[in-house]
Amino acid sequence: MTNVVDHLPDDPVLLKQMIVQRDAALVQIKREAAERLEAMEQRHKAEMDAILRRFYGPRSEKFDPTELLLFGLNVAEQTPVDAKVVEDESGQKLTTRRINHHKHGRRKLPEHLPRIEIVHDLSDEQKKCPCCGEARVCIGAETSEQLEYVPASFKVLKHVRHKYACKACDAAGNGAQIEIATKAAQPIEKGLPGPGLLAYVTVSKLGDHLPLYRLEKIFDRHGVDIARSTMCAWMLAGSELVKPLVELMIGRVKQSKVIHTDETVVKVQDEKLKGRCRSGRIWTYIGDEANPYVVYDYTPDRTRAGPQRFLADYKGYLQADAYGGYDGIYIKGDVIEVACWAHARRKFFDAKETDGRRSAEMLEMVRQLYAVEDEAKPLDDEARRALRQSKCVPILAKIKAWLDTEVQLVLPRSPMAQAIQYTLNQWDALCRYAEQGFLNIDNNAAERALKRVAIGRKNWLFAGHDEAGQSHARLYTLIASAERHGIDPQKYLTSILAKIGQTKMSELEQFLPDVWKAEDAVEPRMDIGASNHASSTA
Repeated sequence: MTNVVDHLPDDPVLLKQMIVQRDAALVQIKREAAERLEAMEQRHKAEMDAILRRFYGPRSEKFDPTELLLFGLNVAEQTPVDAKVVEDESGQKLTTRRINHHKHGRRKLPEHLPRIEIVHDLSDEQKKCPCCGEARVCIGAETSEQLEYVPASFKVLKHVRHKYACKACDAAGNGAQIEIATKAAQPIEKGLPGPGLLAYVTVSKLGDHLPLYRLEKIFDRHGVDIARSTMCAWMLAGSELVKPLVELMIGRVKQSKVIHTDETVVKVQDEKLKGRCRSGRIWTYIGDEANPYVVYDYTPDRTRAGPQRFLADYKGYLQADAYGGYDGIYIKGDVIEVACWAHARRKFFDAKETDGRRSAEMLEMVRQLYAVEDEAKPLDDEARRALRQSKCVPILAKIKAWLDTEVQLVLPRSPMAQAIQYTLNQWDALCRYAEQGFLNIDNNAAERALKRVAIGRKNWLFAGHDEAGQSHARLYTLIASAERHGIDPQKYLTSILAKIGQTKMSELEQFLPDVWKAEDAVEPRMDIGASNHASSTA
């Protein structure tokens, strides 16, 4: 075996150089290892802080610009103390004392509620004057109001269809010529539920997040036995009934200049997995002000096939997160990507525990962008675009310069490096909102639209199969679109389910929530107690 010493040079100078180079290499290796370890620790700490904040901490991502003073940065020249800015950022009035938000006294009860007068009077004996014995006269009354709740009740609609026959024709041997009164088409033909009950079950589960097994118990308290499996079948039938209306809304949303989209997980039972659940997806697509509908779509997985199928014939702006599944949609050029500043901001907020100074600097610059948006809210599209060009573009340029500088200084694998790299990768799409007045700075509208799904799945836990997931998506569409227009979804769904089965496809526009609200917001109610039966003509 060759001795290592035999390969060393005899020249002392060369030996010294080799030793210096070796020591320098060891120092470099140790420094890189320390940096990797520190970046790993920062990343793990950020991940743990995010988990702890998710389960135990406040969800708010509010930022106080004065935090920059902790790092010795002078913010007075950049952002002078503005009471309105501080109030908007903190969500409360700027004050040095605690405000009592709960005013003394009880709020007045709504005027539209019916009043039932309950009179309390003295007995004849109490009306006598204790001094002289004469009857006292009434000099006034004190009134107070109490709010009472009357539980919902079931009613049975008994459809009586009269039949008529011709005795003369029957006697002459020409047949009785029997005719029976027609009955309007029902939501579920030969089914038990009326439109109001079907709407109530749907809104209770998907609007109020009430699992069907709880609804089953509620109905049982009324003495009505309806199995949850039966209610599942009702909802599937109802979703098929409204499918043409939902497709009409989808077509209208695709006419928007900009669509907001996002997706979330929903658990779905799978027979192949012996009853265990796999992850399906609910996607939301929100139309603009000219097409004001919130539609949902279900896919059994998160592949790019879902949004590509839905947006196959769409041309316009698409505001979404950085999910790679959208890349195939943008590549054709018909759909223009708009990124979300709320997503980018969140990356820096999550990194503030490991790099407070840089996080605070970036959050302050993003706050300035949102301050411009507050100023732009009441403006029309053209004025909003002009304001963004004059105020937002310089701020965006400052942010870009800051990112280009700091990316060279941060630890490569740290949370701050990931936040900076995410923002740089999305930079063109993040700046795009400033080019048009009708675009938004973030995609929060889509995130809010999916909140109902996130809350619901914590209660009803899973969908029974893919058809149920698609059924949920259709019914979510009607409920969310109604709420976008300030319509009571129970009243809206009751009206639609009662009429849509008798309506031609060409007349479905009357059920769009904005049209329905304008033309048929006050749904006439049939007084069941007024008569024993409802008559109809043949």
